[in-house]
Amino acid sequence: MASDGSIREAQEAGNGRAELPYRLRQQALMGAFARMALQTRDLDALLHRASELCAEGLGAACCQVLEYRARDHAFVIRACTGLEPDRVGTEMTAADEATPAAYAFRTGAGVLANGLRPGTGAARDGARLHRPDAQLPQVLAAADRCHAVNVPIALGDESRRAYGVIEAWGTEGQGFDRSDQEFLAGFAGLIGIAVERHQGDARLRDALDHQVQLTREMSHRVKNSLGVVAGLLRLQARDAHSDEVRHALEDAGARIATVAEVHDHLWRGIHQVGMVDLADFLRELVAKLQEEAPGHALACEADPKVISADQAIPIGLVVNELVTNAVKHAYPQGTGPVRVSLAVRADGLRLRVRDDGVGLPPGFEVSTRQRSLGLKIIGSLIRQLDGSLSTVADGPGAEFVLDIPLA
Repeated sequence: MASDGSIREAQEAGNGRAELPYRLRQQALMGAFARMALQTRDLDALLHRASELCAEGLGAACCQVLEYRARDHAFVIRACTGLEPDRVGTEMTAADEATPAAYAFRTGAGVLANGLRPGTGAARDGARLHRPDAQLPQVLAAADRCHAVNVPIALGDESRRAYGVIEAWGTEGQGFDRSDQEFLAGFAGLIGIAVERHQGDARLRDALDHQVQLTREMSHRVKNSLGVVAGLLRLQARDAHSDEVRHALEDAGARIATVAEVHDHLWRGIHQVGMVDLADFLRELVAKLQEEAPGHALACEADPKVISADQAIPIGLVVNELVTNAVKHAYPQGTGPVRVSLAVRADGLRLRVRDDGVGLPPGFEVSTRQRSLGLKIIGSLIRQLDGSLSTVADGPGAEFVLDIPLA
C-alpha cells in the first residue's frame, strides 16, 4: 500500500494509454461535475453522478461513494457504478478492517493499492490489504489482480471529520497513479462541499420547522386566550342592566372573536408562517356571525387569496363591523339577507358587503366624521389597510365597497 508520501508514479507506456488526452478528459469530467455540484440540491443524484464520472475518468471497473456511519462503525454504499444496483444502501465493511477504504478514512490520506490479489491481501508493492471475497463485486472477485485508489471525503467544519470515502477499482493495466488520486481527490472535495451544503440545508429546514411550530403554538395560545376574553365579555353582557352596555360588551366580544379567528387560521394553516387564506377565513367568519344572527341569511363568496395576518386582521374586523351593522339596522321590522363577496383584481382586493334592507339614511357619507364607534373603527382600519370605502345606491338596501391595494 502506498499513501501520499510514497506513491509510485505511473509509467505511461506500461499503462498503455495516451497520457495527454487521458488527463484532458479527466479535467473535462471534473468541470462537468463541478457545474452540477453548484446547481443541484439532490445529493443522491450528485453522488451517483460522481461515481459515474470517476469510473469514466479513471477507466475503472467500478466506483463507489461510501458514507461512514458512526453508530455502526461501518461504511454504507451511497452510490456506485459498475456494481449491482441493489448494493446501494447496504453496509459494506467495518471501518477498522484492513481495506484501502478503511485505511484512507482512518489516516485522512489518499491510498493507492495496485496489484492486489483478491482475498489474499498480497499486493505488488508489498502492501498487506485484506478484502474478503464476499465483500468484492463479482467483476473484481473473478480477477487475477485488481487495483484500488481511495480518497477520504472531508468536511470543512471545525471537527474536520470525514464524511466517508470515494474509491475506484480497476482490473487492467499497471494500476492507478498519483495523478489519478488527485483526480479522485478533486471529486472528493466537491462532494464534501455538497454534503456540507446538504447538511446545512437540513439544519435550516429543521430550524424553520421548529419556528413554524413555535409560531403556530403561539397563535393557538393567543386564539384560546382571546376566546376566553370574548367569552367573559359575553357573560358580562348578559348581566348588564342597560341595553347600551349590553350591546357595547357584545360588540367588543365579537371584535375580539374576529381577531381570535385569524389566529385560529394561523395555527391551523398550511401556508407559510404568518399567512392566511383570506377566502377560507372570511367564509368561517361569516359562518360565526350567522350563529349570532340566526334569523338572517348570511352568505359569503370569495376568490382564493393568501395574505399576511397583518392584513387579514383589519379586513376581518371591517367585515365584522359592516355585517353586524347590517344585521342591527338594515331590517328594523324583521330579518333578511346579508351578502359578503371578495374579488381579487389586478390592482388589489375588492370587498363588498350588501343587504336588501331600508338603505342608508339621507346624506350619509362615509368620508364625513361619524359619531358611531363602529364607523370610527372602520375608518381607522381602512387607513391601516391604505384602502378606500365607498357606498353604492343602485337598488334597495345598502352596499359598502372596500378597495384594498396589494403590494
